[in-house]
Amino acid sequence: MQIFFSRGRTVLLLLFLILVGGIFSFLAIPKEADPDVPIPFIYVYVTHQGISPEDAERLLVRPLETELQSLEGLKEMTAVANEGHASITLEFDAGFDNQKALLDVREKVDAAKSELPDQSDEPQVRELNVGLFPMISVILSGDLPIQQHQQIARSLQDRLEALPEVLEADIRGEREDLLEVIIPPHVLETYNLNLPQVINFVRNNNQLVAAGAIETTQGKMVIKVPGVVKTYEDALNLPLTVHNGRVVRFGDVAEVRQTYKTPSSLIRLNGNPALALDVKKRLGANIIETSAKVRATIGAAQKALGQAVHVTYLQDKSTNVKDMLWDLQNNILSAILLVMVVVILFLGRKPSLLVGLAIPGSFLASFCILYMLGYSVNIVVLFSLILVVGMLVDGAIIVIELAQHHLEEGLPPKVAYRKATERMTWPIIGSTLTTLVVFLPLLFWPGITGQFMKYLPITVIITLTASLFMALIFIPVLGSIIQGKKIPPKKAPSQSPSQNSPQNRPQTPFQMWFAGLTEKYIKTLQQTIARPMRTVLLMIGILFGAVLSYGILGKGVEFFPDVDADNVQVTVRAQGDLSIYEKDAILTQVEHAIIGLEGINHVYGRTGVGGGGGGPGSEEDIIGSVLLQLNTWQDRPKTEVILANIRQKLAPITGIEV
Repeated sequence: MQIFFSRGRTVLLLLFLILVGGIFSFLAIPKEADPDVPIPFIYVYVTHQGISPEDAERLLVRPLETELQSLEGLKEMTAVANEGHASITLEFDAGFDNQKALLDVREKVDAAKSELPDQSDEPQVRELNVGLFPMISVILSGDLPIQQHQQIARSLQDRLEALPEVLEADIRGEREDLLEVIIPPHVLETYNLNLPQVINFVRNNNQLVAAGAIETTQGKMVIKVPGVVKTYEDALNLPLTVHNGRVVRFGDVAEVRQTYKTPSSLIRLNGNPALALDVKKRLGANIIETSAKVRATIGAAQKALGQAVHVTYLQDKSTNVKDMLWDLQNNILSAILLVMVVVILFLGRKPSLLVGLAIPGSFLASFCILYMLGYSVNIVVLFSLILVVGMLVDGAIIVIELAQHHLEEGLPPKVAYRKATERMTWPIIGSTLTTLVVFLPLLFWPGITGQFMKYLPITVIITLTASLFMALIFIPVLGSIIQGKKIPPKKAPSQSPSQNSPQNRPQTPFQMWFAGLTEKYIKTLQQTIARPMRTVLLMIGILFGAVLSYGILGKGVEFFPDVDADNVQVTVRAQGDLSIYEKDAILTQVEHAIIGLEGINHVYGRTGVGGGGGGPGSEEDIIGSVLLQLNTWQDRPKTEVILANIRQKLAPITGIEV
């Protein structure tokens, strides 16, 4: 320890650099709601309009299964064949290389594409990643025509995806453009045509013909034969045949009109038609800054749109992260304040300043290390920091209290703090290690949960290790410098056993006020030491009594605690061959029954979207879901009360399961 106290300025400079670096690391480190954990699931699904479940199993599932079953590291493969689509869920071993697995799956799917029907859509391969879930949903509602509504949504999509932090912005509830062709049979008879002729003619003309190039002595000319139908007018002007000396075009025999495909999903907000932009951020991007940029981009575009479009933000995960950061800052400030108050009462003013510095110093040092390791600040990290707030000051209090004792004996500040540090180094290290070894096994927690929770032991170990350096190096050196002059020695107490008790040491007024309580504690301690067997038996009885009482009175074990939620999802099931419009009519009834209930801020209905967020392969018989964003917990009843009211309102609706 002598080397640190002899180079006090160097140590203080290093402390200053750690504090400044910690501040910059805290500002620069990525902040996100959930840790980026590779979940060992990959989904493959293929859509084929109108195919039956039996044919989907034979024509879609089996070719894919044949190729995918040879994947390396594959734990389980589950296939589902439904009307119109088929999906395969691939589960890999925990801790797998997600990028390699995703590449291998795509290679196998590409190999199986030649076995799939020509009418099938392109197979989709998606990785399940918590970090790639939407971080915010932008809901666009208003009394606008479909075409204008979708143009606005696509324009906003382009603006959002231009942001460097945004990975993609998916449009929910969008209807695909379609040219609908109506050909009356009598018109075909008039021109001596049949339907296959017309269809093949249009198909054969809608091609890009590469005619090569003509090379002459005067140069080279690339020949281009334009044949791709790009516009509505191109389709109408296609020549079909010649009848009575007149060219018959496609528009002469067919009525062509621009419309939309039958929707696969419909979106509503508070009962009004809407479109949703599900914004996903890039891995490692700061969720708070990304959310702010998304809102700023939408706000700038909304000024040009005026009041025609109403914008609502739902499921903004940055709000939870900001709340956690605010809670962390409040906990740090409260901890520093309370520690300083307690230390002032027992040790004095200057020691309280030193102890109070240990908390932010340890936190900022841990932010430096987390930033250099490439980790992000997420909910698990923030929870871990809040968890260790009370553990960071133990070592500093012990060293400073002993240093104050040496100062009262008349030692110079530098000698007093050096002797206190040397005396308490191994006890503090041992005490800290006993805490660290408790969290060390959590680093080897297997499975997805272990990958998710590993940030807790890592953060705790880093922060407590930083507090060890603060208690044994930085705080003592700083204390020896700011202490100033040594404290005049007080009259040494006699060496009788009764005078060596803690209450006969120099005391502050607050300690003297607690003298009676201290005496009772000492008497109880002496009695327990005098009767060791009785004390041990009492401890064993308390231990078994606690376990037995929990077994009788306890509520059991659960993975997550039951907390009051901010969101409620209502999943609606109904049986039967229902069209999308029949499903939407049923879901509209559910929405109207819920709208207006106390405590509900927004009602976000999604027809054709399952409880897990939608997509092919969702649970069978789910016709849609309604996401309810509740008011803040201060301004609403408890979630259980709201759920009971919802069930009561939906009970009269027959033919559905909620």
